Amino acid sequence: MKIKLESLQHQTDALAAIDEAFSGMDTESNDPAANYIYANPLIKNRYNDKANIDIKMETGTGKTYVYTRMMYDLHQKYGLFKFIIAVPSPSIKEGTRSFISSSYAKQHFSEFYENTRVRLNVINAGDFSARSGRRNFPAQLSEFVEATRQNSNQIEVMLVNQGMLHSKSMHRNDYDQTLLGGETSPIRAIAATRPVVIIDEPHRFPRGKKFYEDIEEMKPQLIVRFGATFPETTSGQGKSKLTRVDYYRERPQFNLDAVDSFNQGLVKGIDVDYPDIPEEKANNLYKVKQVKAKELILSKGSKEYSLGVGENLVDVDPGFEGNITYAGGTDRELSNGLALVKDMKLIPGTFAQSYQKEIISQALDCHFKAEEENFLRPNSDDNAPKIKTLSLFFIDSISSFRAENHNKGWLAKLFEDLLKEKLQSLITRYELAIGDREKEYCSFLQATLKSLQSEHQVVYAGYFSKDRGSSDADIQAGVEDILSNKEKLLSFKDKDGNWLTRRFLFSKWTLREGWDNPNVFTIAKLRTSGSEISKIQEVGRGLRLPVDETGHRLNQDEWQSRLSFLIGYDERDFAQKLVGEINDDSPVKLNQEELTDDMIRLIVLAKQKIDPNFNKVQLLDDLDAHNVITRSNKFKDDVELGGRTLSGYKALCQLYPEIEQQTKVAKDKVRDKNSKDTTTVKLRKHNWQQLKNLWQQLAKRQMIKFDPSVNQDAEIVARNVFNDSNNNVFVLQRPQMVHQEVVTEDSSAFVRETQADYITEYLTMNYGKFLKILAQQTDLPVNLLNNLMIQAIKRLRNDTNYINEKTLGNLIRNFNNQFSERLKTSYSYEPLEFSASTSIYNAKKQEFVDSVPSNVLGIYQSNSTSDEKYLYDRPPLRYDSADPELKILKRSYGPNISVFGKLPKKAIKIPRFDNGTTTPDFIFKIKHGTESIYLVIETKAENMRLGDEEIHIIQQKYFDQLKGSGVYYRMATSEQEVHDLIDKLENGKLN
Repeated sequence: MKIKLESLQHQTDALAAIDEAFSGMDTESNDPAANYIYANPLIKNRYNDKANIDIKMETGTGKTYVYTRMMYDLHQKYGLFKFIIAVPSPSIKEGTRSFISSSYAKQHFSEFYENTRVRLNVINAGDFSARSGRRNFPAQLSEFVEATRQNSNQIEVMLVNQGMLHSKSMHRNDYDQTLLGGETSPIRAIAATRPVVIIDEPHRFPRGKKFYEDIEEMKPQLIVRFGATFPETTSGQGKSKLTRVDYYRERPQFNLDAVDSFNQGLVKGIDVDYPDIPEEKANNLYKVKQVKAKELILSKGSKEYSLGVGENLVDVDPGFEGNITYAGGTDRELSNGLALVKDMKLIPGTFAQSYQKEIISQALDCHFKAEEENFLRPNSDDNAPKIKTLSLFFIDSISSFRAENHNKGWLAKLFEDLLKEKLQSLITRYELAIGDREKEYCSFLQATLKSLQSEHQVVYAGYFSKDRGSSDADIQAGVEDILSNKEKLLSFKDKDGNWLTRRFLFSKWTLREGWDNPNVFTIAKLRTSGSEISKIQEVGRGLRLPVDETGHRLNQDEWQSRLSFLIGYDERDFAQKLVGEINDDSPVKLNQEELTDDMIRLIVLAKQKIDPNFNKVQLLDDLDAHNVITRSNKFKDDVELGGRTLSGYKALCQLYPEIEQQTKVAKDKVRDKNSKDTTTVKLRKHNWQQLKNLWQQLAKRQMIKFDPSVNQDAEIVARNVFNDSNNNVFVLQRPQMVHQEVVTEDSSAFVRETQADYITEYLTMNYGKFLKILAQQTDLPVNLLNNLMIQAIKRLRNDTNYINEKTLGNLIRNFNNQFSERLKTSYSYEPLEFSASTSIYNAKKQEFVDSVPSNVLGIYQSNSTSDEKYLYDRPPLRYDSADPELKILKRSYGPNISVFGKLPKKAIKIPRFDNGTTTPDFIFKIKHGTESIYLVIETKAENMRLGDEEIHIIQQKYFDQLKGSGVYYRMATSEQEVHDLIDKLENGKLN
């Protein structure tokens, strides 16, 4: 396959911004060297920050494409022909080299710049090695420096990483040859060419530091920095200390920030997974207090533990499995390769091989879930091109992957075993397939397994710093595929029609920045990165949108691709931090005290996309009319808006939601278990007032009165539950892998979480705590429970491992279920003399609330035309099921229906005999002659969910006592059934 580059709008916008910011050429210069043929023409404001430009583009949005095309543009328009690209690391350098020299990039740019080509000169370590006793310049350096303007169709580019740029070889002046007729120092010869310097990843080249000084020594006329992150600078001291981002010209000339990148679908969305561990183990953590070359000091609470080089962590805590020692030295690492930094947290339970095994296993599950979707392309044309799926593993120990003499380490062996198991399982499933695409996928899986079982497998590969120059052919082939053969990694077959099965890649942060492959769908971190690097940078290797087998890059409208990111328990707040980092990247900081100029500018620009005539004056007039701001643009404290009292800032967000939409990442872009739906739905007070007389009755509290025989029934049920003859109640428990995601429909969100066991020691809990919770949740006497537990444990051969949270849950659930069966008809409601507030009604004020959280009405939403009889402002409608709830809400009702609507959760709070409360789903007020009657509905799908019947019995018993108030209660399975009930009530035929 051949990658097909496309000119994307945000990239052409960046190029336009560069063109506008470019200061121009000095055409009337009196400098006698202006026409020096070895150097660039003279730029206005050269050697000055007035000329320099910053372009901010989020990871994965194509900054390499933009700066490559920028070189073509500046050459075509101004004759500039000597450019230096400075990158932080060799891996980034290799990625840049691969892109610029690729056939697909050359073909793409030839469409815009006919007959113009780039000659790329890459400076690598070892290029300056002395030969035959003479110290000569590398050929690529000589070619760059001594190229002239006479070849008007050629652009000279030198690519160098910061380590090479800072080396003695670039700065010494004792070479046995000269450049430009007299220069003996490479750095001075480069400076003579008056280059334009492009800095990739500018946060790695902060001003005032050694690597930026190397840039300055090349005396660039113009510097253009491209990056997602820029260096910071600090001024002042103490309380007046100020930290700001260090931009040329005080701001980037183009800013595609993280919020825009995620919200506009320019990068993949992200799911985060981590394996859970018991609370007791999670709280058993150590902090790195000091890390020195010869000593490591850990702290836990007030205690400190000192380890010298070679001393074992297991002596501090037995949970540090695997014979891990402190290696010390300049790298400050453990023997497993984990780099340590001050304040880093170490949880012993996460060092077990079984823990890393679960992360790998879960990563493979994520990989094959994505791979099946990408290969089979469900719900699309049968001929839709396939998408190759890659996964990336970051590990802490190279030796665990690649042992001595190029043998496989324990981690590689473990990975192979897990991969073989999953492949065999999938093959068994797809061998019975009848569809052509499924058969093709089965063949791909079989080829993968066959390669994995061969002597020289080509399914997975690693790239580590020590791999450079390795003599092992398999290692070099893998490194070449990872660093250089992007098209091969994205292809399914070679030129002979054989499957290309390489798709699992391993590294030790060597590929953290710069390297990219658009089809990485899973990233697994088997250990923390050891430092607080950018969370966006960590996920950045998998953010780029994928390409299919034809080389076409898919946008989010064509294929909803997501990145699965697996981490350890010690980083379980990763998603929350990532969301915060994305939001912090917004150039506009929201001020809840006053309306700033930046906030005004943001709103105006957003509104002008719809109304080009909208301006600042209109905005301020509107806010003034709604009494939101003072004359000095301060927000007022209490603003009446839509029947509610809000702060001025909240009122602004209600009137102009664009302000938060453009400064915060959308909920579905990073799925975070802590995300909550905070949107509200406004009540139509005039409609609710028609229900006020009824609600004053419903607000009266009710007490459940049980029959006298229930205590005897409870003991009978308890003895039956504890006599677990089938071993379904008393079970053993192991830790679990937790998968969390925030699932959204339109603008609403809810959390979905799944769990699975993994192999390690059994989990248990304190027996006293076990009994206490059991007594609280069942209302059974502790003495009775203790006697029953003693009998049960004896039956289980005195194995106390059965005393755990799962057993506790089973006992509580089984008891409550069986006891509830006996209680269904053994109680009655007894009204009390006081009222209580609910989600919809303030009993103290005797009035309805102004609004309710949207999620108490339903987790889904749908736009619909307005109905004046509905209880809430709409659109959108909120609902929990498409059938029957949504159909009921969308149906048109006759003139006898006064008001109708969905009841929020906890709107009535009917007490349940099995604890908790319940509320029906719908209410209708119906005109019947001169009177009004009420129909209350509990809905259920035709496949009744567990507990629906119990809820129906509870609610029926409750509303039976209110029939004299004109209230009728029914359960309904369809909107037609609701319509029939209304019809019967209107005609007096419903008893």
